[in-house]
Amino acid sequence: MKNSKLGKVYLVGAGLGNVDYLTVRSHQLLTQAEVIIYDALVDDSILQLIPSNCLKLDVGKRGGKPSTPQSEINQLLVEYCQQGKQVVRLKGGDPFIFGRTSREIQALIAANCVFEVVPGISSVLAAPLLAGIPLTDAVMSRCFAVLTAHEPEAIDWNSVSQIDTLVILMGSRNLTEIIHQLQRHGRSPQTPIAIIREGGRPQQQVWIGTLSDIIEKTANSSLSPCVIVVGEVVNLRDFLQSPVYPMSKPQNPLSEKTILVTRAAGQSSKFSELLTAEGATVIEMPALVIGPPSSWMALDQAIAHFDATSPYFNWLILTSANGVNFFFDRLQAKGKDPHALSQTKIAVVGKKTAASLQKYELQPDFIPPDFVADSLVSHFPESLAGKRILFPRVETGGRDVLVQELTQQGAEVVEVPAYESRCPDTIAPDVLEALQQHKIDVITFASSKTVQNFSRLTQFLGKDLWSDVCIASIGPQTSETCQQLLGRLDIEAKEYTLEGLTEVIVDWELEQKKNQGHL
Repeated sequence: MKNSKLGKVYLVGAGLGNVDYLTVRSHQLLTQAEVIIYDALVDDSILQLIPSNCLKLDVGKRGGKPSTPQSEINQLLVEYCQQGKQVVRLKGGDPFIFGRTSREIQALIAANCVFEVVPGISSVLAAPLLAGIPLTDAVMSRCFAVLTAHEPEAIDWNSVSQIDTLVILMGSRNLTEIIHQLQRHGRSPQTPIAIIREGGRPQQQVWIGTLSDIIEKTANSSLSPCVIVVGEVVNLRDFLQSPVYPMSKPQNPLSEKTILVTRAAGQSSKFSELLTAEGATVIEMPALVIGPPSSWMALDQAIAHFDATSPYFNWLILTSANGVNFFFDRLQAKGKDPHALSQTKIAVVGKKTAASLQKYELQPDFIPPDFVADSLVSHFPESLAGKRILFPRVETGGRDVLVQELTQQGAEVVEVPAYESRCPDTIAPDVLEALQQHKIDVITFASSKTVQNFSRLTQFLGKDLWSDVCIASIGPQTSETCQQLLGRLDIEAKEYTLEGLTEVIVDWELEQKKNQGHL
């Protein structure tokens, strides 16, 4: 795809929004895209497929919130295509079902731009299926109709009401009007209805009722985004359930929890994937902005000493995935490859750091127990006296205890800034709204710096806003910072890894349910 000199726009359906229901063709195009222009219902599991050098533009449209004008989206597609870029316009569901694809195609044709439409799995079909509801049946439903209730006054309710099964999109805000119109035009109050929220995702919820009682059953519940199914086929789901794992009844322990993950902006979040796999609804809050140091000079001077034949540094110590990535990217930029480190031993702190090192086909010579820097010196595999150690690290705000302890043991430590992390300027509107409306059940921290920046960004809100929220930490130093800045800590990982933090949150939730008599 990148070998083409001509620009091209691919109008791609993302299906239900997560990677599990992405087509093979869509997956291929995403991994080769140079520009991606995507909608709001596309989640991180798909965005993580995108190359790091790909330009990502969020033009998501969500009801009741500011959105990018369609004319501006059209112009973006044309401009990047005319620049010779391979552009993916990623849309939820299928591009031709209640999207604005036709307008985008018209703009591309008018500008003489080449394009291709790639189908996606629509929630129209997938959400009912994954909730155990067939849209057709030899007796109960010989036809079905799909409609959007975004503008209910534009629908011919007299005709629609005669159809066996209705599948309604964008109807959560107008549910009362939908029910009123259906009953007004002949549908019985006892007609079955299903509301499927977040279809196909771990946090999927399904409400079953009738036209007469569904409003009461969904009172005070957030329904959007949802698919509404009206018709007798809704009752068939009782006969189409797996005896072990009933559809729409998530067995995952965190299925009713919303968890805030504080992370670095622009970095994929493995932690979010772990929590989502346990059923949680995850909201990501960028609490760190990672970038290059103010100067490469010190790191470049250190890299110049690496030679595959004679060791200048006895050890290279890496304490974060950011340190690994920035160090090796700079090593390559200076014309060297990882083999230049063949005479230098490598120590890393943490499983995530070790995993990042493996991308460069290197294995660490030493990983301290407990996966924390504090145990590195006490468990170091050889005497530190006389050893020259290179320590690429964050430019400002890092802890100096490790350097002090290494130096006390007789090592010569060369500290060089490899990257910088700073606090974002603002909180994302969706995160702010979730905090203010008490939608967050757990706030997680995987470093002291995320605690510091979270505290700084939210100081104007007051701590009462999360007085009933669980504060979860990855390890002792982060926990100490939570106590200092947030005034408390609720749970700490037993193993100081993202997997360990996930496990302790699951254990906490199971204990909560046990105490409430739900287990």
